Amino acid sequence: MVDEGADEADRDVELEDDDSGAVIAAVGRQVRLWREAAGLRAAELGAAIGYGENQVYKVEVGKRIPKPEFLDRADEVLGAGGKLAAMKKDVAEARYPKKVRDLAKLEADAVEMGAYVNTGIQGLLQTEEYARALFEQRQPAFTPERVEQLVAARMARQQVFERRPAPLLTFVQEEATLRRPVGGRMVLRRQLEHLLEMGDLGWVAIQVMPTETGEHAGLAGSLRVLKLRDGTAVGHDEVQLTSRLVSDPKEVQILEMRYGMIRAQALTPRQSLAFIEKLRGET
Repeated sequence: MVDEGADEADRDVELEDDDSGAVIAAVGRQVRLWREAAGLRAAELGAAIGYGENQVYKVEVGKRIPKPEFLDRADEVLGAGGKLAAMKKDVAEARYPKKVRDLAKLEADAVEMGAYVNTGIQGLLQTEEYARALFEQRQPAFTPERVEQLVAARMARQQVFERRPAPLLTFVQEEATLRRPVGGRMVLRRQLEHLLEMGDLGWVAIQVMPTETGEHAGLAGSLRVLKLRDGTAVGHDEVQLTSRLVSDPKEVQILEMRYGMIRAQALTPRQSLAFIEKLRGET
């Protein structure tokens, strides 16, 4: 049986209040109905599938999001004939915050994406330990479960790098973001090494905006521009408590203009990788 005091990263993620609640509640009801039909108590089901009674109860009342293995084991033990296991896809989508799911859908539909970042490493380029260190620093503090949910969501979005045909992805990072030791020196060093690996991909271009640059079109803040399969373009920005999708063509055009200027003012991709290599050596 799984220890109730096990590492938080290995436990199911607590449910956040968004539209995923209805999906998780429906899955939980199905688990309860199949358990009752099999004549098992929650504790007995938990013992059979390797979970505690409290965890089973939370899943059944929609308070906890079940992991894929939970549904697979419950399906087998309860003789559901694949009906519970078939819900894994719905649960996978509901597992992440709504704004993350919406953003991931846009990224999955993009044929080209450009991002300028001035506060930290861009999310799609982050290592897992760097992302975790960032979320652990948020104030008010996230619960350990919430941190793990957000880290998992961020890592899942990086599937965009595995798409074929691959989209064109360009990133401009402020020099300061490459020097800030988020999570400590070793976390930063591994993050820089990851950037070097990503920069070697033929469809990924990483550029550095040196601090000494006087002309800078991105002083208004971070931005992203995504060009979609249907020929349209959208922008996105996230500042403090605000996450905003920009769809007005005139505003998107302004973001595209600014991003183009930012790329022209930054170091070239080749110069940038050499710059990151130098920073890694100093870290």
